[in-house]
Amino acid sequence: MTQSQLLQFVNCSILRNHEIIWEDIWVRGGKIVNPEKMFFDEKISADVQIDCRGALISPGFIELQINGGFGVDFSCDFEDVEEGLRVVAKGILAHGVTSFCPTVVTSPAHVYDKGFDSVLETYGCLDNVRIVTVAPELEKAPEVIEKFVERGITVSLGHSMASLGEGEAAVKHGASFITHLFNAMLPFHHRDPGLVGLLASDAVPDDHVVYFGIISDGIHTHPAALRIAHRTHPKGLVLVTDAISALGLEEGMHQLGQLSVEVKAGCAYIAGTDTLCGSIATMSECVKFFKEATSCSIVEALEAATLHPAKALGIDQTKGSLHFGADADFIFLGKDMDLWSTWISGECVYQAEGKTEAACFCKVKRK
Repeated sequence: MTQSQLLQFVNCSILRNHEIIWEDIWVRGGKIVNPEKMFFDEKISADVQIDCRGALISPGFIELQINGGFGVDFSCDFEDVEEGLRVVAKGILAHGVTSFCPTVVTSPAHVYDKGFDSVLETYGCLDNVRIVTVAPELEKAPEVIEKFVERGITVSLGHSMASLGEGEAAVKHGASFITHLFNAMLPFHHRDPGLVGLLASDAVPDDHVVYFGIISDGIHTHPAALRIAHRTHPKGLVLVTDAISALGLEEGMHQLGQLSVEVKAGCAYIAGTDTLCGSIATMSECVKFFKEATSCSIVEALEAATLHPAKALGIDQTKGSLHFGADADFIFLGKDMDLWSTWISGECVYQAEGKTEAACFCKVKRK
């Protein structure tokens, strides 16, 4: 298939406008297109029909916090950055991820005490940065937050001991995200709920959504905590994995940089101990666990990994939905949301083993 061909995906249900409907998807040039314009303006039919065999088509998952995977650590492996990105980008296709933000660990707190210029000195060019985490209690935090926001960078609050008041002040300066809720922040307290309190703060304007990442792997966040977060602020919930370089590695001992890690029973431990050293959850697993733990709808579970992260980054016009004009990045799901295949720009880039029946291609002659 070529980019100029008009593709018609048939025999499928799709997630669009917050509901699942039985409808075809039309793709050309890597974008989802409006078929009415094809029929009435260009008076053409599809070049290729793809029988989806009853699959549910969802936008591809968007991962906003992933530290590495498949032996690659984004914070340490600088010798061949592009190759490391390719390894992870290819590996996570098997878990439905079509877009991701490679995450590097934070610098020491004193770096930010000196203000935004020191941040620039530390990280250099910020042209490719889309989201950063800032501890709002630091002295220069308001200045730093405003400068990031001016550059179109989403500012997240986290790795912090901040009070609710400090969090609210940061939101007023432009912060709009919370890094892995409940983790690396003060625990909830009834007299000062800390950053967790932003989910229900009356100081946050109604037209300003504070999004929050949450790790729904059944290990880092208790199912009850997932339910509290979901019921309190469902439209801001964003599923993240926070996965480390051990993601995708076989069970056993691994040397990851300077750290010896043992992967067993779906968890990564510092070798010889029972101490967790990070998440190795996949996004597809997190979506399923979130749905099961919260009893939310399929739509809510999928949008927490698609539409919400896209909105958090301000890219929802092209990512995270199946609207006309959006990038044709989507996934085929079967029963129980099992992943059948992953598509980017209308091209199949991953197909699950044993799922060759997931799509049938046939060329259609134009009339």
